[in-house]
Amino acid sequence: MDEVRTRFAPSPTGFMHIGNLRTCLYAYLYAKKAGGKFILRIEDTDQGRLVEGAVDVIYRTLEKAGIEHDEGPDKDGGVGPYVQSERKNIYLEYAKQLIDIGGAYYCFCTKDRLDTLTGDGGIKKYDKHCLKLSKEEIDAKLQAGEPYVIRQNIPTEGVSEYDDLVYGHIAVPNADMEDNILIKSDGMPTYNFANVVDDHLMNITHVIRGMEYLSSTPKYNLMYDAFGWQRPTYIHLPPIMKDAQRKLSKRYGDANFEDFLAKGYLPEAIVNYIALLGWSPKGNEEKLSMAQLKEQFGVDGLSKSPSIFDEPKMRWLNGEYIKAMTPEEFTAVALPYYEISDIKGMFDYDKLSKLLIPRTEILSEIPDKINFLAHFDRFDVSMFEHKKMKITVPLALEILQDVLPIFEAQSDWTDEALKNALSAYAETRSVKSGQVFLPVRLAITAAAVTPGGATEIAELLGKEESIRRLKLSLDWLTDSQSKQL
Repeated sequence: MDEVRTRFAPSPTGFMHIGNLRTCLYAYLYAKKAGGKFILRIEDTDQGRLVEGAVDVIYRTLEKAGIEHDEGPDKDGGVGPYVQSERKNIYLEYAKQLIDIGGAYYCFCTKDRLDTLTGDGGIKKYDKHCLKLSKEEIDAKLQAGEPYVIRQNIPTEGVSEYDDLVYGHIAVPNADMEDNILIKSDGMPTYNFANVVDDHLMNITHVIRGMEYLSSTPKYNLMYDAFGWQRPTYIHLPPIMKDAQRKLSKRYGDANFEDFLAKGYLPEAIVNYIALLGWSPKGNEEKLSMAQLKEQFGVDGLSKSPSIFDEPKMRWLNGEYIKAMTPEEFTAVALPYYEISDIKGMFDYDKLSKLLIPRTEILSEIPDKINFLAHFDRFDVSMFEHKKMKITVPLALEILQDVLPIFEAQSDWTDEALKNALSAYAETRSVKSGQVFLPVRLAITAAAVTPGGATEIAELLGKEESIRRLKLSLDWLTDSQSKQL
């Protein structure tokens, strides 16, 4: 069996769309599962749509996603160049060969003439006018320097058929296809031609792309057949939808890989999630590393149905990746968020990470979760009222007065030791542990919602700061009670 060779051929026209990244990922996984090669090709023939810096975005995205190409503009595999604009002469050579064998022809029609064309139902379709030109007429026009394009010569009768590994047998009547332009008037190829020539010359065995190309593929196969080239195996992918009606697209935002990184998603979690958009592993496990994806990926798991992008599901999966981290690993990825928060430099980040790991889904949540640690302002005493736990302000005040000497006497200032001390006090007093822990947490944070319980936060704050805050809270609670008398 020939070596499996797949390719990812993005156009450098902006950011990396999630749909493009999924195509890239599947092509990579398919090649790696088969022990083959994955090729990166830059399709920049549409010069008017190029965006400065977009090629760098492609490289950066693949690197962050953990997708390593075997050949490309920066890794010559002997079938380059891997940038289409550098292959202009190659396309022109093959276009002329296609003309010689009857698969294409020169077209000299002006824009004014093309604007007058209408076909069945008022749809514009080229009428093969220039196919009727004699060789002498064509030579005369070329020598006179008349502008031209090269069009594909598609049969007007019959049906073009092929088999796709996902969608099965595809058949398109030749009469439904148009003689599309293969070489534009500026000498650059269109995608319709360049992808066929490149895939053949780069020995691509499996073409993996979106299902929007299902109906175009017969045109490509006509060229493969005309040249006498072997057709590749086709794997077309269903779209990714924003909802039941709309495809995920730039227009609706949040379709950008780097946007999700900026929102605090981990690259490995994004890759894991998009792998599941249109493909189902054989087991029930959803958290899959790149190594596991390479081992398990297969065409039999691909769906024909569109997939809806569910960001809450990706948030959950991202949280699962975070939960598997050590405090040191979490600190490494959380550092930029620590540094822009109000607590910058105030605490041991690894201890803070220990607190946040089980309570964080995406990294951008971090500043809002921890800013309370930098501020300790007078609070509304009503937050100490808790009907379900039967906590009142007088009870909270009484408990905190008892806890203060316990804190002051505590030599082992760790979460576990503090937890044991407060639990022992609750047992001695014959109250539920929550009736002790909740008032203590509120008293040392002045915040209704915090990541972590009383003793975890006390360990983070340290003994001196915890006692300082506890004393202030006692003063404020005492003052509020005095005013009510």
